[in-house]
Amino acid sequence: MLETVTLPMWAVVVAGVLAMVAVLDRALLPSLRWANRVRRERAIDQLNTRLRLRLRPFKLARRSHLVGQLMLDPEILQTIEAEAARTGVSVTRTTALARGYAREIVPAFSATAYFKIGIRLARTVSRSLYRILVGAADETALSGVDPDATVVFVINHRSNMDYVLVTYLAGRSSALSYAVGEWARIIGLQSLIRAMGAYFIRRDSNNPLYRKVLARYVNFATRSGVTQAVFPEGGLTRDGVLQGPKLGLLSYMVSDFDPAGPRDIVFVPVGLNYDRVLEDRVQIAAAATAVGTRPRFKFNLWVFFRFLLRNTWQKLTGRWQSFGYAAVSFGNPVSLRRHVANRGIDFRTLREPQRGAEIARLGGRLMAEVGRVVPALPVSLVAHVLLADDGTGLSTLEVKGRVFSLMERIRGAGGQVPIPRLEQEAAVEAGLGALRLRRLADSRGGLHHANPRERHLLGYYANSIGHLLDAPPWPVIASPGSPSPVSDRGVTAPG
Repeated sequence: MLETVTLPMWAVVVAGVLAMVAVLDRALLPSLRWANRVRRERAIDQLNTRLRLRLRPFKLARRSHLVGQLMLDPEILQTIEAEAARTGVSVTRTTALARGYAREIVPAFSATAYFKIGIRLARTVSRSLYRILVGAADETALSGVDPDATVVFVINHRSNMDYVLVTYLAGRSSALSYAVGEWARIIGLQSLIRAMGAYFIRRDSNNPLYRKVLARYVNFATRSGVTQAVFPEGGLTRDGVLQGPKLGLLSYMVSDFDPAGPRDIVFVPVGLNYDRVLEDRVQIAAAATAVGTRPRFKFNLWVFFRFLLRNTWQKLTGRWQSFGYAAVSFGNPVSLRRHVANRGIDFRTLREPQRGAEIARLGGRLMAEVGRVVPALPVSLVAHVLLADDGTGLSTLEVKGRVFSLMERIRGAGGQVPIPRLEQEAAVEAGLGALRLRRLADSRGGLHHANPRERHLLGYYANSIGHLLDAPPWPVIASPGSPSPVSDRGVTAPG
């Protein structure tokens, strides 16, 4: 029994490795996981003391737990059975398909990725490209929002920079959850986007099972108090005009809202505008070639790097100029509880088509509030003035006078002109200079004209404030002989 046993060296090595794995798995790793969990919980608690809108447990839950919760939802289970019967596919395979949809949709939020990486990156990019302006906001109304309410930022969609800019500006208040289109589902980027708490959606999918999984996830997140940001227009505006609302996500949020429940839903209108939209010519091209259809934009990695390298080189050589102003304005919050009380309705008891009509009414109200706070910026104002000219040309003094008149008109109607009055004259000169630099405006004999070959692009910028002036939209379809939809700095911006 005490005899010596000889073992080959490879067996001793394997046994030693297995013993080390067992010690790590049973003793060290549980302790490390416990310590890491405690440290993470303390960090979240400290973070919540600084945020106006706290991080909810739903947002911090493991992705696998959220997927499992979705797959146990009675409505999804009923839809699985109905879809299996409709298609003739087994319930098991249909369930696996639904689980795949859930994994595709549900994010994997990381507070470290959001606050340590995402916000810092958003701040650096925003400040590098633009001079940021924050328009007037009713701080009393915003600070008076119930901290237990689900807050939804409702935003107009002019550029993919919208995600970056709003993330940066809202970073001190909360972590936002976005719905992101399929264009961003590329290796590397999609993992970062999921870690930022965003979820991917197939905007054109009519599959009832997919729509049900998406609807239930959005509903769960809303009922759990997750702070969200939505773009009701459903995509980037092709002609610069503020679009009507798409009602899918909104209906998922409000369809089973309980007016007497513990949690209100508060919509905060947000208006965005830019002196330079990175995707402007891409959108013009889409308007010209995809009339009546929904264009699909693919992320071109080479184009993106070419854009990045060109602008980095210009900055290093001192020839780079910023893209002007980027402005954000916040409107008065809209309480869903107050809205349904004033309307005398309950979405849960309404039948179609009355429910659809009431959701459309709510969507129209929210878009009107968003439109009211879209900021008027120098490039949009100067573009409108040049297009309205009869062709004789305007002197610099006349351009300034007409722009100042538009500013007062917009302010008088309750609109947002975030440029300080003492900087207005310099801002108008900068806006005119930006249009001349991009060859959208010509200057001859001391008079400024709209470049006839670029009237469509001027119209794109003028249309961003057309609703503030009750002006009909300017045409944006490029005339024959116009430049191809490539940025003047030699790069097509990803759409």
